[in-house]
Amino acid sequence: MGKGDKKSRKGKIWRGTYGNTRPKPKNLRRRKRQQGSSS
Repeated sequence: MGKGDKKSRKGKIWRGTYGNTRPKPKNLRRRKRQQGSSS
């Protein structure tokens, strides 16, 4: 449990890998101000 753990989210971020605990970001530009502008 931590950076060295390849199954945990923190370990995946540290390693730079993806998986079930840390899925690959599909939409990189999704957050911040996108929600209120389309109404």
